[in-house]
Amino acid sequence: MNDTEQNRLSARAARYARVGTNVGGVAARIAGARLFGKSGGDSANATALTAALGSLKGPIMKVAQLLATIPDALPPEYADALQQLQSDAPPMGAAFVKRRMQAELGPGWAERFAAFDLRPAAAASLGQVHRATGLDGKVLACKLQYPDMPSAVEADLSQLQVLFSIHRRMSPAVDLREALKEIAARLREELDYRQEAKHAALYRLMLDGTPEVSVPDVVDSLSTDRLLTMGWLNGEKLLDYKDADLETRNRIGGAMFKAWWFPFSHYGVIHGDPHFGNYTVRSQPSQDGPVPDGINLLDYGCIRVFPPRFVGGVVDLYQGLLHGERARVVNAYETWGFKGLSNPLIDVLNIWAKFIYGPILDDRVRTIADGVQPGHYGRKEAFAVHKALKELGPITVPREFVFMDRAAVGLGGVFLHLRAEMNFYRLFNEQIDGFTLDAMAKRQSAALAAVGMVREK
Repeated sequence: MNDTEQNRLSARAARYARVGTNVGGVAARIAGARLFGKSGGDSANATALTAALGSLKGPIMKVAQLLATIPDALPPEYADALQQLQSDAPPMGAAFVKRRMQAELGPGWAERFAAFDLRPAAAASLGQVHRATGLDGKVLACKLQYPDMPSAVEADLSQLQVLFSIHRRMSPAVDLREALKEIAARLREELDYRQEAKHAALYRLMLDGTPEVSVPDVVDSLSTDRLLTMGWLNGEKLLDYKDADLETRNRIGGAMFKAWWFPFSHYGVIHGDPHFGNYTVRSQPSQDGPVPDGINLLDYGCIRVFPPRFVGGVVDLYQGLLHGERARVVNAYETWGFKGLSNPLIDVLNIWAKFIYGPILDDRVRTIADGVQPGHYGRKEAFAVHKALKELGPITVPREFVFMDRAAVGLGGVFLHLRAEMNFYRLFNEQIDGFTLDAMAKRQSAALAAVGMVREK
């Protein structure tokens, strides 16, 4: 049976046209305003850009999601508007949903549910989620992929290659070709909902002993390559708690920390897309009303399984920075795949490493930013690194480093918004206590085998 939605030339051509029309028009509008010295139109431009990206879906929109995760990385108007893309992207209509469900489950698809809401509960970059009820009465979340996404992803990856080639010419200090390979691999993987079902099963296994984090179960009989049906997890938006009392914010922050660092330190697995739409806060009833006691982890499309050596490099870099062991630091960089490292280049990499690792190197209660305004968080370090690499580069960023760095920055953005005050040093050291490479490798192999996954080479 032919798969009509595999990467097709006609669909790619249509995608090229849409990207050029939607984004190009907004870019021309903004550039024209700047050229003629106009100002004050940021809100309107931000709204236009959000509408353009939201209607496009796919990887172009995911770039916007990442930028919106980091507080004040963009002008306020743009950050506020793009934040809506996290979980409130423009949805597709009921007629579309019926056609998509019939394509995945057949003409009698509706008879396999007791109820199915054609209005999406959430819409994101590659698909949208519908609330349903199974024949057994169980409440379900049905994640349905948009049509022609393979073609859209391939078209956008081609355009990313063009952008990266321009970047190399304009800023030759950093070579992002390996980064593009990693982005391409992860985006293609996100299209495979069978693989995402395995990711969810892997997280249920890894976090089985972590009561602060809930992971949905997968309903295999109602899932396909482009439809993923899971149990529905009740919760509230993470940002609804940014002004809650400190104890509540810290409780949520602690659950977030464990949800991210426990799978990585014990199994070499990270959630590579820690934006707000992928989490909700769960609560338990009490005499005084609902009490937040943990988080729900909702999306498993962007998961990265690292070779054990990479995880060992993360721990070595931490210990090397903590104890001033330069040889151990250098070995960590080389383990990750950085090549041709001179002492000046190592010093430059250490600027960024000390910034990323800063909160977990500091044995005291603090916020992630530690008094630095969110809008300035990381800017000084990024400027110093960029300036030095222009003089010392080029340096090739290893592909495995890409999503580790992206996820760490995104997770930091979550803590910035929560304004959690915790001893991150102690939280981290609890996760790596007793760490050995051999034990982690065996644990990882057993977990992957249990859910039918194979470690990447």
